[in-house]
Amino acid sequence: MSLAIFDLDNTLIADDSDYLWGQFLVDQGIVDKHQYEAANARFYEDYKQGRLDIVEFLRFSLRPLTLHAPRQLFAWRDRFVSEIITPILLEPARELIAKHKSRGDTLLVITATNRFVTEPIVKLYGIDHLLATPPEFVDGRYTGNFVGEPCFQEGKVRLLQQWLEDNRETMNDSWFYSDSHNDLPLLNRVDHAVAVDPDEKLKAHARKAGWPIISLRNGICPTDHFHK
Repeated sequence: MSLAIFDLDNTLIADDSDYLWGQFLVDQGIVDKHQYEAANARFYEDYKQGRLDIVEFLRFSLRPLTLHAPRQLFAWRDRFVSEIITPILLEPARELIAKHKSRGDTLLVITATNRFVTEPIVKLYGIDHLLATPPEFVDGRYTGNFVGEPCFQEGKVRLLQQWLEDNRETMNDSWFYSDSHNDLPLLNRVDHAVAVDPDEKLKAHARKAGWPIISLRNGICPTDHFHK
């Protein structure tokens, strides 16, 4: 039994759920269009360039949760998942997940997008374990703060190490699938790093390191990277 770890955005789904959630809030008139849309785009560009201030971004992205009752937030989230996320789920991703399940592997998604957004998405893929930054919830409301260390870059490595200890799992014969150079700290720790529809920085690194480069967007589940 191995540990199969997956990034979420632009890996298992064909876009970035964090950015899309922000755009959903704009489109529904839940936040100010001009102010929020510009900031959301700026943070997304910072992420792609590897210069994102994750604490600043989390404060920005979690603030709308403080302005509404949880019941209303969950209703909006249900619509978001149904209307925006479901169409960008990837059948080859389902097949890849099924392949790992058939091997008896433990499956885990680890993502920089907060848990409020990602938890229902991960459930759609039938994956039980998720590491994502939890929004703080106190006295029945979201506070706009987050709990613990942000699940981003080196933070993913540290949070995974704690998860391994808590769940009595190991990194023996471990896999990690990701599209982003922001995940190089964790990609460099696993036994089988796989670049999935990678950005240019990750693609160059993967080629140099001899890692498999696959696509989950072409309608075919690639399996030739299962060399062991």
